[in-house]
Order: sequence, then C-alpha cells, then structure tokens
Amino acid sequence: MNRARQTHEFGPCYDLDSRILILGSFPSVKSREEGFYYGHPMNRFWKLLALLYQEKVPKNIPQKKAFLKRHHIALWDVIESCEIEGSSDSSIGAVVVNDVGMILKEAGIKAVYANGKKAESLYRKYLEPVTGVKAVGLPSTSPANAAFSIERLESAWKRVLSCS
Repeated sequence: MNRARQTHEFGPCYDLDSRILILGSFPSVKSREEGFYYGHPMNRFWKLLALLYQEKVPKNIPQKKAFLKRHHIALWDVIESCEIEGSSDSSIGAVVVNDVGMILKEAGIKAVYANGKKAESLYRKYLEPVTGVKAVGLPSTSPANAAFSIERLESAWKRVLSCS
C-alpha cells in the first residue's frame, strides 16, 4: 500500500441553528482540491440532498453553504488527519479524529448521521464514547457504493428530513 499522511484542510460547516450533523470519513482527493465537502462530480451527496429537499442541486461552494444553512445541516468529517491512499476509505490508517463534540455543544444538533460505513465505524469507535451521542449510519453517497441507486439512497436518507 502507498499511503500518505493527509490533514483535513477545511473546517466544519455549521452555525448555531444547525440541527443535523452529517459526518463523512475524510475528504476525497477531489474534495481536498476543491476545499469543500463532496467535491467529486460523481459523488451523489449534493444531488441526493437536493432531491430530498426538492431543490436545485447547488453548483458551487457558496450555493452549497447556503443550502446547508437553509436546511439547518452541519457537515464535517470524523477524521482530522490520517494515512490514506488516494480517496480510498479502505486504506485509512493512523487516524486522528476531529473534535465533533465542539459542534454538539455549540449548535442545537438533534441527530448525527454518518455517511457510509467507514464514517459510522470510526465515529462509534473514537467519538461516541466521548460525546455520548449515537450516530445513525446511512449508506454512502460515494460513487464506489454502486450497489445503491439514487432511489435506494433517497429511501434510506429520508430520515434526515425529520430533524431539519
């Protein structure tokens, strides 16, 4: 394996009115290049949220931030730094986690969701014991999760609507 140490280069996206916290594992190469969450054009995160909230897909970072604010959604990743090969969650090692408790204390978060199995397992292992807050695991919006069509994702992710 050819893993390299990477550090999360951009902070959480939230405000005091955030009610939902969605956590990924660690930004993809494309997201790190773009400097914001779910930047890979094949990742279905923004398309899925637009579908759930019946809005147009936000195209740029200011539109994405406005979308999140409108719907009281906070975004961050479980990992602050790690060793990773490209964008592969399965290659992640030597994890240092983010202080997710900071958002839980500052904002009125009612529910925490993990986007994908890696984010869920890392949250449960490292952060749940510290925060005492359980996370609901949702299927990954990554293009690597080809088993889930956008319709299956929509069905599974509908639960986020009840908290925003």
